Amino acid sequence: MSRYIMGLLFVVIWLAVSGSYTLANLLLGALVAALSLGLIRHQLKTTDTYWGRVPAILSLGALFIKELALSAWSVAVMAVTPKMNLKPGIFAYPLKLSSDFEITLLANLITLTPGTLSVDVSEDRSVLYVHALDCNDIDATKRAIAQGFERKIMEAFRR
Repeated sequence: MSRYIMGLLFVVIWLAVSGSYTLANLLLGALVAALSLGLIRHQLKTTDTYWGRVPAILSLGALFIKELALSAWSVAVMAVTPKMNLKPGIFAYPLKLSSDFEITLLANLITLTPGTLSVDVSEDRSVLYVHALDCNDIDATKRAIAQGFERKIMEAFRR
């Protein structure tokens, strides 16, 4: 995929996450996208334009927006529930992703989703440690990450 398409996707995500659609915020998003792509340019293999990946990247963006809305609603419901039956904790998530870019993207998507926070990555990059507001069903949370964000990242950024 070309850096221009990826930059445009970053700007769209910036606008969606910030919730401000002003010209100044658009320009700030473009600046942040350019700086971000500049920092990871050596990891991007942008010699070809991967137009076939655009739908997969848009699908990842749509999944993020859906998960953002669902988890924000879930956390809001937990906050107003009189008796919170929460079991916060940290769990180890085994990674299928291997590149620094993919792992960083997954960690950021998890952190940006309310109720979860990426804490650390193991030295060998095989485990991501995640703090969750509710660890009553860790296996379900792991499955949701594997079948959601991780699968979409692999579809979008692997050949």
